[in-house]
Amino acid sequence: MRTIALLVALLAAACTVGPDYAAPQAATPADWAEPLPPGAVAQPDEAALARWWTAFGDPELDALVEAAVARNRDLAAAGARVREARALRAAAGAGWLPSLDSSAGVTRTHRSGNAFPAGPVGTTSDLHTVGLDAAWELDLFGGVRRTVEAADADLAAAQEDQRAVLVTLLGEVGLSWVDARAARRRLAIARGALAAQQETADLTRARRDAGLANDLDLARAEALVAGTQATLPALQEQRARAGHSLDVLTGGLPGTAQALLGDEPRVPPPPARVPLGLPSDLLRRRPDLRRAERELAAATARIGVAQADRWPKFTLTGALGRSSQVTRNLFEKDSEYWALGAGLDWPLFEGGRLAAEVEAADARAEQALRAWEQAVLVALQETHDALTGFGREQERRAALERAAAAQRETAQLARERHAAGLSDFLEVLDAERSLLTAEDAVALSEQALAADAVALYKALGGGWEQPVEAGEAAGAP
Repeated sequence: MRTIALLVALLAAACTVGPDYAAPQAATPADWAEPLPPGAVAQPDEAALARWWTAFGDPELDALVEAAVARNRDLAAAGARVREARALRAAAGAGWLPSLDSSAGVTRTHRSGNAFPAGPVGTTSDLHTVGLDAAWELDLFGGVRRTVEAADADLAAAQEDQRAVLVTLLGEVGLSWVDARAARRRLAIARGALAAQQETADLTRARRDAGLANDLDLARAEALVAGTQATLPALQEQRARAGHSLDVLTGGLPGTAQALLGDEPRVPPPPARVPLGLPSDLLRRRPDLRRAERELAAATARIGVAQADRWPKFTLTGALGRSSQVTRNLFEKDSEYWALGAGLDWPLFEGGRLAAEVEAADARAEQALRAWEQAVLVALQETHDALTGFGREQERRAALERAAAAQRETAQLARERHAAGLSDFLEVLDAERSLLTAEDAVALSEQALAADAVALYKALGGGWEQPVEAGEAAGAP
C-alpha cells in the first residue's frame, strides 16, 4: 500500500516531456502584389466564396457540382480517411484507462513419477479457474497525453484533407465544364463559318458554270470549305473528352454526365464580382494550409511520445479470481485468490535506439514545418498567378472582340467589292478565313477567362464549407 501511495504521489506530480506546440506564424504581404482586375475586390465575402460556382448563374454547373459532391470517389475516400483518423483517436484515448481481462479454464494434469519434485506415480488432477486481471500504466511523463495530442491533430488534418479534396474537386468540375462549353461554342462558330463558306463555294460554282468565274476560284473556295470541315473532328473530340472528365468527377460511367449537359453554345462570362479578401486570409481559408499546420502539430507531439519512451514506466496490476480442483468448490470462499502489485520498467541501455528515435521525430517535425512554409508560398503564388491571368485575359478578350468585329466588317466589304468587280475572289476567301480565326480566338479567350476565374476561386480556397457527408458514403451510380 505504501508503494501504491508513492505511485499516486508521482502521478500527481507527473510532467509531460517534449516541446509544447505553438502554431507557426507566416509572413504574408499586406496587400496583393498585382493591381486588382475588373470585378476583383479586396473585401472578403465568405458566403459568396462558399458557393462560388453560383456566380456563373448557370443551372448546368450547379447540377454538376451537386452530382460530384454526392458521388465522387476521391471525396468518398477522403471521408473514409476521416473515419479512420477518428477511430485511431478513440484508440489513442484508451491509453488513459486501465485494461481489464477475464479468463476461465480447466486443466487436467498427470504427474510423472520421475519428475522433480517426485510425486505419486500416475496421479491425475484437475484445476478449474475463473478470474479477472487488470493493469494500468501511469502516464507519469506524458507519453499517452502526447499520443492523444498527436491523434487529435491527425484527425483535424484528415478533416482538412477532406476539405482540400472538395476544393480541388469543385475546381476540376468547373474547369471541365468550361472546356465542354468552349468546345460547343467553337463548334458552333466553325459550323456557322462552314455554312457561309459552303454558300460562297456554291455561288462560285454557279458563277464558274455561267462563265463569270474560273476553276481556280472554285478550287480555292472548296479548299477553304474542306479546311474548315477538318477542324470539326478535333473540336468534337475536345467536347467528348470534357464530357468524359465530368463523368469521372461526378462518379458515373462514361456518358452519364451527358444527361446534365445541355446544348448551350456559350462560354460563361466571368463573374461580375470576385471577393478576394487579403493575402493573410489564405492561411485561414485554404484547407491545404490548415492541413499542413495540423500535420506539424501531430509531428511536434510525437517528439514527446519518443522522449517519454526514454523514461520509466510505472504499472499497477491486479488479479481477482477463484481456483479449485473440484468444480463444485469453485465458488466457495476458500477458492478465492487475489493479487495486487506495482511494477517499474526503465530502459537503461538500448544501443542508442531511443535517442535516435527522438532525433528522427524531431527531424520529421522540421520537415512538417518546412512543408507548411512551402505550402504558404505556393498558395500565394497560385493566387497571384490566377489573379494575373484573370486580369490580363480580360484585356486580351476585349482586344480580340474589337478585332473580330473589325474582321466581320472586312469580310462583308470584301464580298461587296467582289460582287461589284472591284477585287478578286482571293480577297473574299482571305477575309472569310481571317473571320473564322478571329471569332475562334474570341471563343478561346472566353474559355481562358472563365478558366482563370475558376482557378482564382480554387486558389482562394472557396467551396470547402460545403457539406461532404454525402461524399463520405458515395455509392455506385
